[in-house]
Amino acid sequence: MYDDDLSVLDDAADLESPLDDLEPVDSELEAQKPDPEAMLALLTSPETPQRMLAARAFCEIEDERAIPHLIHLLTDVCPLVRVSAAYALGRNPSATAVEPLIKQLNLDFNGYVRKGVVWALGNSCDRRALFPLIDALKTDISAVRLWAASSLAQIANLEYEDMVACIPPLITSLKQDSIAAVRSNCAWSLGQLCRELPSNAIYGGAVDGMIEAFAEDEDLGVQEDAKAALLKLGDPRALQMIETIEQEGLF
Repeated sequence: MYDDDLSVLDDAADLESPLDDLEPVDSELEAQKPDPEAMLALLTSPETPQRMLAARAFCEIEDERAIPHLIHLLTDVCPLVRVSAAYALGRNPSATAVEPLIKQLNLDFNGYVRKGVVWALGNSCDRRALFPLIDALKTDISAVRLWAASSLAQIANLEYEDMVACIPPLITSLKQDSIAAVRSNCAWSLGQLCRELPSNAIYGGAVDGMIEAFAEDEDLGVQEDAKAALLKLGDPRALQMIETIEQEGLF
């Protein structure tokens, strides 16, 4: 789907954002928050490093005055400015940012940026993000799928019909995704959503998917995460299945 120049992002060993490796906004004043007034002024700087510095600052601080500028920076020519703006909008969620974030998710060639956008959409808790996140879980690179899986739990638990819409793709990804970390996030999200569901067929299908992952997934981490989700859910049938599987030595 994407002509992505960051193919390294599709490696299970490299799912982090470049922001994780950057130095603090002010290494000499690491314990202090950046000055909002100074950072607001730098958001419109003609110098790319200054815009990036300012956008990164709003990953740490909340100020609604920054939101229009951060939305504008989603289309900056520099990918590091765009990814910083995306994470900053996740820290400063706003209904006005949701549509620009969705547009950038659909258009941006850079996987790091799309990952940041997906994280921000999850924090938005806005229903408009539901189907773009489902599409990202199905079609995007691994780093983006990783966050789409967990972001869906933050969005879908707002409405029953949203949970119904996103549980099937989460089950499919739990069973079929090639990256263990993505499967683990799917198990976590299913566990979170099932806590809000009535005991019906949708609920039963999600529980079955988590039981199957616990019993059959080739990755120990996924097995443990599926088990943890089921234990937190406290479903009697799931608890009995866990006990049976462990007693029979299938795990």
